[in-house]
Amino acid sequence: MANNTEAIEALAAEIGENIYIDVAKWHLYLSDAHLHTVLAERLYPLLLNNALNEDEVLATLRNIPVKLGGGRTELPLLDLLPVQCQVNLLDLLEDYQQKL
Repeated sequence: MANNTEAIEALAAEIGENIYIDVAKWHLYLSDAHLHTVLAERLYPLLLNNALNEDEVLATLRNIPVKLGGGRTELPLLDLLPVQCQVNLLDLLEDYQQKL
C-alpha cells in the first residue's frame, strides 16, 4: 500500500462490504451504517504494530458507540455484531495483515 490513508480506505472497504450489524434479523452492513471507516481507523494501528488479537479487537468494538433511536440510546458496536461477524472480522483482519 502506498500510504496509510490508502491502506485504511482499503481496509474500511473490506470491513464495510463484509461485516454487518444485526437489528431484528435485518443486516445493516457497516458501510451503510457509516461505521466502517471509524472501525478501520481504530484497527489499522493494531495491524501495523502486529498487536492483532481477539481481545484488542473486541475492546475496540466495545469502545465504538452506536447511537440508536435518534441518539436516545447508545450501544457499543460489539453488542450489535453477531458472533459470526466478529469471527469474520478477525479472519478479515488476519488476511489483511498478511498483505501489509
